[in-house]
Amino acid sequence: MSELTILLVDDHPVVREGYRRLLERTPGYRVVAEASDATSAYQAYQKAKPNVVIMDLSLPGVGGIEALRHIRQWDRDARVLIFTMHSGAQFALKAFEAGAAGYVTKGSDAAELVNSVAIVAKGGRAMSDDVAREIAAERLAHPQSQLDELSPREMEILRLIASGWSAEEVAASLHLSLKTVRNYHYQIKGKVGARTDAHLVWLAIGAGLVGDGAKAREGRGPA
Repeated sequence: MSELTILLVDDHPVVREGYRRLLERTPGYRVVAEASDATSAYQAYQKAKPNVVIMDLSLPGVGGIEALRHIRQWDRDARVLIFTMHSGAQFALKAFEAGAAGYVTKGSDAAELVNSVAIVAKGGRAMSDDVAREIAAERLAHPQSQLDELSPREMEILRLIASGWSAEEVAASLHLSLKTVRNYHYQIKGKVGARTDAHLVWLAIGAGLVGDGAKAREGRGPA
């Protein structure tokens, strides 16, 4: 392709500006749109139809996994590269399960991000070295995690519940009925073997799903 177009999704304008400059120093790379949350990311993708989406996981309100799912539901050929501070194996595995084409951490070298964009744009799969090590270590230490059985949607609901969201808030943000959210909540408990909500929170913290509570609670309301 003569020009590789990119959508940048991160809730920090200064961060987006820095990565825009980095990417556009590469010949043929052009950032054609930016977004700060799941809703604006979906709208920007529909409008700009970029070759690659570079998306953070820690977005206000519903996170990057849900934004990824939404974009992939609209366009099954969407090429999404997750670019995040989270190096945990569970985050990476659920991102790939939801349809991500790549997963790179913000602690990686700048060249790794640039190269990963090219790999993803060509239909390949990219992963930074630290994430690959985390996944390998997780699988060696725990051949099967309690959260492995959860779907990406269930993982996102678990993250929101563990971050203190009420069932009503989760339903509004994910455009689900209250009954559906409660059913998911019950199913999640059954799949992970949690007896109480406190047990659910403990599991979510252990998996690294919860840790930035203030950010997780920002942007509540319908997405």
